Amino acid sequence: MEVQEYTAGYWKEKYEASETRRLELEALVIYYQEQFRLYKHRQYGASSEKTPVADQLCLFGEFVNEQSMTDTEENFEVITYKRRKNKRKRADSISRLPVESVNVYALPEDGLGCPQCGEKMHEMKVIVHKTVKIIPAKAVVIEDHQMVYSCRSCAVNEIVVPIVNAPMPAPVIKGSYASPSSAAYVLTQKYVYGLPLYRQEQMFMFLGFGLSRQTMTHWVIRCSQDWLIHIYNRLKVLLIIHEILHADESPLQVLHEPGRNPQTLSYMWLYRTSGDTDKPIVIFEYKQTRGGENAKAFLKDFTGFLHADGHHGYHVLPGNIIISGCWVHMRRMWEDAYKVIPVELRNGKTLTEQGLAYIGKFFALEKKFADLPADERFIARLEQSRPITDAFFEWVSSLNVLPKSALGAAVTYTLNQRPYLENLYLDGRLEASNNRAERSFKPYVIGRKNWLFSDTVKGAEANAICYSVLETAKENHLSPFDYLEYLFTKLPNCDLDYIDDLLPWSDTLPDNCLAPDHPVKLARLEAARLAADSMLSDSNTQVTA
Repeated sequence: MEVQEYTAGYWKEKYEASETRRLELEALVIYYQEQFRLYKHRQYGASSEKTPVADQLCLFGEFVNEQSMTDTEENFEVITYKRRKNKRKRADSISRLPVESVNVYALPEDGLGCPQCGEKMHEMKVIVHKTVKIIPAKAVVIEDHQMVYSCRSCAVNEIVVPIVNAPMPAPVIKGSYASPSSAAYVLTQKYVYGLPLYRQEQMFMFLGFGLSRQTMTHWVIRCSQDWLIHIYNRLKVLLIIHEILHADESPLQVLHEPGRNPQTLSYMWLYRTSGDTDKPIVIFEYKQTRGGENAKAFLKDFTGFLHADGHHGYHVLPGNIIISGCWVHMRRMWEDAYKVIPVELRNGKTLTEQGLAYIGKFFALEKKFADLPADERFIARLEQSRPITDAFFEWVSSLNVLPKSALGAAVTYTLNQRPYLENLYLDGRLEASNNRAERSFKPYVIGRKNWLFSDTVKGAEANAICYSVLETAKENHLSPFDYLEYLFTKLPNCDLDYIDDLLPWSDTLPDNCLAPDHPVKLARLEAARLAADSMLSDSNTQVTA
């Protein structure tokens, strides 16, 4: 039997291979541990995006400002006193509601005798008790009687008898029970409050009105394609005129798309104005894919800055569109890396905590610059914020971490997004995050959790149109229901060449379309309050005199 001889080099090679495999397995175990901790935090932990170690800025002495050095405990005094609760705030919460009835509770005439001396008592004061009454929705039938006229003389003497109908407003949907108010109610319940049509069907049954979900689906599609599409198209034209926009996208499932499986994901895209305008616009657009060609087609006439996350589809846009990256998305990567660190190892000196300290200082300055005009914010960022972010990116570039670890993912994302994140310093009007678009997407995401999917492409497109009109109305401080009811009353009976008179910021909108927080209503309320205070002051002066 032949005995094989093993040389020292053979055993060295086997040892090195075994050692390499051991290190790979250890790294894999660490990776799985991180993913497990992150999963547990996402499932059971707090969802706040507040930076957990933002107060540890003392790690970098050069970033500590004078205020943080002087704000020691000896510079503060403890004030101990009691004060009454502010009841004005509670009263303001119901001050915008109308007072419909006043119940007066008084003693009868024969009960005014004084219980002590028997003399008649006089009215000393009135105590007012206020409660809020909720009036539930109810369905009623409105009958419009249209008169029809004919000529009796022609009926006797002529072959053709003319018949003339009295003019009346065109309905929102011909041959349907839908009225402007009922159509607006269905759309508002679904797209503002996230109530799917099958739940509305159950709700209408208790109102004594058998309105099926199929009928409501028909209403939604007809109202969007016949009328709201005109507002939608006009808003798209006006959106592209702006110089700064936000964009985002979210998945959507459409069951019946030609040539696609029901399980295939489609996408709802969102484009909206930034904070540099007093006429905000929010546009949703349904597309089958998440590819950059969709954004390219929508923004073909746009030139300016686009806030977006790290999706590569935005990075293929032409050079006249400058992408401004989202610092919040980048911070989330570092927060995920922080969440996977065992609690006993969080000492403020780990690489993840040092990175979050840089980011925390950046956002502290952004909060400080929030109220500055755009030109002053531009200068302040260059002078105070830019040195910090430059040092942060250089520090990140020097790190040597495992690529597949949570920290490695944060480092890779940060370095890949650096060119887009640094575009923040090109214009003082730009924002540090894409949160504005994400907030506009939230009603859609909440609604999607309830109605789950769209049945057809027409339904998905109707969703995009309805969300666009309603979210734009909300951004402009309008009452969604009253605004939709007004549109469904006017659009079937007006000249579409004057569509600008129906836009959410038009001065011709009736007062009932304005939400309680609309600046015009707030100004009127404040004027009425000042007038009432003035009258009360004059009355007290006369009584004193």
